[in-house]
Amino acid sequence: MSEAKPILDYLRQTHEMGGSDLHLTVGAPPAARVNGTMHALEDFPLTASQVRELILDTVNETQQSTLEAEWELDYALEARGVGRFRGNVHYCRQNIEATYRFIPEEIPDLSTLGHGPVIETLCRLKRGLVLITGITGCGKTTTLASMVKRIAEIRSGMIITLEDPIEFVHEHNSSLVKQREIGRDTKSFAKALRQCLRQDPDVIVVGELRDRESMQIALTAAETGHLVLGTLHTMDAPKTIERLMDSFPPDQQDQIASQLSNVLEGVICQHLIPRADGQGRVLATEAMRVTSGIRVCLRERKVEQLLGLMEIATQEGCHTIDECLAILLANGSITPDEVFHHCRDERRFAPDGVNVV
Repeated sequence: MSEAKPILDYLRQTHEMGGSDLHLTVGAPPAARVNGTMHALEDFPLTASQVRELILDTVNETQQSTLEAEWELDYALEARGVGRFRGNVHYCRQNIEATYRFIPEEIPDLSTLGHGPVIETLCRLKRGLVLITGITGCGKTTTLASMVKRIAEIRSGMIITLEDPIEFVHEHNSSLVKQREIGRDTKSFAKALRQCLRQDPDVIVVGELRDRESMQIALTAAETGHLVLGTLHTMDAPKTIERLMDSFPPDQQDQIASQLSNVLEGVICQHLIPRADGQGRVLATEAMRVTSGIRVCLRERKVEQLLGLMEIATQEGCHTIDECLAILLANGSITPDEVFHHCRDERRFAPDGVNVV
């Protein structure tokens, strides 16, 4: 049996390759995700005992007890000389496996991420609900952290973040930033949300709106004059609205639609797409800045009309994912194949004479 290196070596190797994630999987070599592609870090597969030993070397007794009781564990890992990682440990076919996401030490400025001017407008809001959405690994947490950094620079107040686990570490600036970790500082997102309304917040940041209860409390917090930022795992703006609505029983959906129409200020949907030159990935977004027309649409639950309203509200900061992809394609940042993978309307990008069914 080939001998595995210490986990610190694999974390360092992942970072030096420019990787975003390290995967430890039974029956496969340790692998780093670099620009969306997996790269093996050894020429031999890891055994179940090797993977278990690598993972358990990074957790304390309390975390190990949580893993044994819950069969899942999210935690932050400080790798000496490398940086911070977000770890997720889980069981797969009764074996322990894990994924480690690298967290840059410096929180990037919003202007460097590839967002349009609308994101700055959202940071300057005093109240309302702003959602950052997209699939896992699309940079939602980074955008959220950059927004918190910007808000702390331009606003004097109290910012409370609820995270699982804490990833980026914020400095106090014009605002105080209080970061609370689920499982260490509080029992759950919903419980922390309820309590944080008693902690004199101006801005509430929810790492993930996971369930109906946390969604309801976030809506209520936005209704009572707070700025609430949160994330959801949805692909575009209309699906974000559908996901929020569908999280509630049918007899509550009219009330939720009314609340949303009053408090929702913006939805930013993210895609990270490989660059055409192979040098990293580029951000593509769909932005819905809630206009008076969109508020009416939300109140009346006419989700099918959102896309058309976004297309005519460019002056207010709206743009669709297809409009963003068209710009990236025109300037050579991405390939046509990637456009077809991420676009909403394939017919818009099909070559002349080619029918798309």
